[in-house]
Amino acid sequence: MAHFPHAAPIYRTEHIRRIETIAATQPDPPPLMERAGLAAAERARELATSGRRVVVIAGPGNNGGDAFVVARHLKSWWFNVAVLFTGEPAKLSRDAAAAYEAWRAAGGAFITNVPTPRDCGLIVDGLFGIGLQRELTGRYAELVAWMNGSGCAVLALDLPSGLQSDTGRVLGCAVRATHTVTFIALKAGLLTLDGPDYCGDVSVATLGLDAAELVPPQGRVIGPQVLDNLPQRRRNTHKGDYGSAGIVGGASGMVGAALLAGRAALKTGTGRVYVGIASDHAPEVDVLQPELMLRAANDVLELEHLSCVAVGPGLGVSEGAHTLLTRAIGIKRPLVLDADALNLLAQENALRTALLFRTAPSLLTPHPAEAARLLATATADIQADRVAAALTIAEMYRSGVVLKGAGSVCAWPDGRWAVNTSGNPGMASAGMGDVLTGMIAALLSQGLDEVSALECAVYLHGAAADHAVRSGIGPVGLSASDVIESARALLNVERLRT
Repeated sequence: MAHFPHAAPIYRTEHIRRIETIAATQPDPPPLMERAGLAAAERARELATSGRRVVVIAGPGNNGGDAFVVARHLKSWWFNVAVLFTGEPAKLSRDAAAAYEAWRAAGGAFITNVPTPRDCGLIVDGLFGIGLQRELTGRYAELVAWMNGSGCAVLALDLPSGLQSDTGRVLGCAVRATHTVTFIALKAGLLTLDGPDYCGDVSVATLGLDAAELVPPQGRVIGPQVLDNLPQRRRNTHKGDYGSAGIVGGASGMVGAALLAGRAALKTGTGRVYVGIASDHAPEVDVLQPELMLRAANDVLELEHLSCVAVGPGLGVSEGAHTLLTRAIGIKRPLVLDADALNLLAQENALRTALLFRTAPSLLTPHPAEAARLLATATADIQADRVAAALTIAEMYRSGVVLKGAGSVCAWPDGRWAVNTSGNPGMASAGMGDVLTGMIAALLSQGLDEVSALECAVYLHGAAADHAVRSGIGPVGLSASDVIESARALLNVERLRT
């Protein structure tokens, strides 16, 4: 997966279409298909194996038109190129038909059957682009299977065929590209759900357009520059300058969740961390982290000097847990709700109503199953459109939201959203969400606003996991505790660079 600049725009299909329409109505409209094909051909030239054939799969629409332009440029650069066209010339759009005729005029060759993989040095996937909405079957599915089984490098045009542009869903089957060159701007489907597993290394060809100038984006990338928001420390400071975080959770059998959140808050910079344990059999000290102040959950919620409160890790859904959550919602401090706090919120309208009337910021951190409970739907419905689900939760609960998962989506009640680009499969292990909750609490306690705190913590959480893997820890067997240690190291590396 490529690294993109922080705040790079991300668009849904309808907005990409709007950008294309605006560009086409300019006095001297830019030749977008020609520009797209040239940009992709330049990338293909870098990837193609010398002396071996480049096979271009051209679909029946404008993605196929882009593919014809790619093929024409590669042929002009003396590559051995063959095109397999799956459409009908008479049904092509004007631009795609012109690209088809230009390929023929250049003496371009067509093939009717796929060659053996040993004859290929590169495959260009120009089968379908952002307009695909139905599942791939029949001949198209066979071509996808051939590309995936070829063992060759595959360059996808705009996005891998079979991947839904807005959601990252696989529509029956999809090309597993090694590289993708996407046009105009990033699409959400490249960055979330199945997208990262199918798009390979992604590059953006803007085609000479300033997309953000034509259509201001609501979506954007959360990239490494978000760490620039981390607070700098003066020499003349004390622990009180870095806030006091209250973590509430840890019912019987789940105390470890609250301790993980507390340790994460401490090691990502909070001055003081109070862990309110809901269990009647709570430990008096965390022997691995004695700096944490362990108290009864109710006692922590009575503290008046807290900078923020995080509720939910290991909380349970008992009557006592409900009482704790009710009290926490009433505290006029930034509030982070995770895990069982979200499950309780989903069960009772009174809690939701209380949340709506809060004047301090509220942040919700659901995984897909918790998000489904918040919206009274199925997990599959959440995953079917993660951006839409996150935005709906943000609006319904008047809160900032991070919908966790591959390409975590942050969303806000005003319609803004962002997709995180850090993280790896090692994070699919117990306690990772508790650690994220502690990190968010830490950054809120140190004075970051709710947007910066949420997005910085989400990126840091994934970046710490990536840092751990680079250091030889994981991805298999990567633990939440490993991520805490890695986050501390990464935070201090970032400070040394500034």
